[in-house]
Amino acid sequence: MSNEYAKERNLLKFSTFACFCFAALGIGLGIWAGSMVIVFDGAYSLVSLLLSLMALAATIYISKPAPKNNTSGKAVSAQKAAVIESLVVLIKGLAVAIVCVVSFASALDAMFTGGRDVNAGFALVFGVVNVAGCLATYLAIKKHSNKGASTILKAESSQWLMDTVISAAVLVGFLVAWGLMMTGYGEYAVYADPMMVILASVYFATVPVKMIKDSVKRLMALAQQRESAHRHGVLA
Repeated sequence: MSNEYAKERNLLKFSTFACFCFAALGIGLGIWAGSMVIVFDGAYSLVSLLLSLMALAATIYISKPAPKNNTSGKAVSAQKAAVIESLVVLIKGLAVAIVCVVSFASALDAMFTGGRDVNAGFALVFGVVNVAGCLATYLAIKKHSNKGASTILKAESSQWLMDTVISAAVLVGFLVAWGLMMTGYGEYAVYADPMMVILASVYFATVPVKMIKDSVKRLMALAQQRESAHRHGVLA
């Protein structure tokens, strides 16, 4: 296994562990505090955990050495690696898109059904810890990724960036709610959190769209290459 694949595998292990911690923290504290928005944040981290495990498994599979002195075997291995990378990114993009849509729909529903009650003090503490943790994880992966990082690792980085932005939007919602309650406009505080989630979901919708678009284009290009190789007898 090359040093680059070993490095990427370690980064994905770190990402997977971080996802597990945020999922456990969010779901556990959300249930304990009776906060659905915190539970939802933890549920998103749980989705991220499953995606990170999938990315890690794909990287381990791709890093298996190709057959020596076998040009055809190496070509097949390279094709499989490229296809697996593209499929992983495509699935990640679809999952992130679903999270955006569900977040938007949930927040929109809250806007028309009385908003969301917020325990400002507890929520602010959770929000600060969550944003700091997500940002630190994103920066760590970004810092240790080289310029030629695989599309899987780039997608993992984008996933953490999105998590950071969504968490920051939720934190801003908590801050606005706290400010409204402190200034005598408590009846409007319940709308602060869903409004920020709506804005974040709309703003970040371009990320999964780009991931899906790039993956589909790459898969189509790989399919054409494979068809051409078959015609010329390069692949079995």
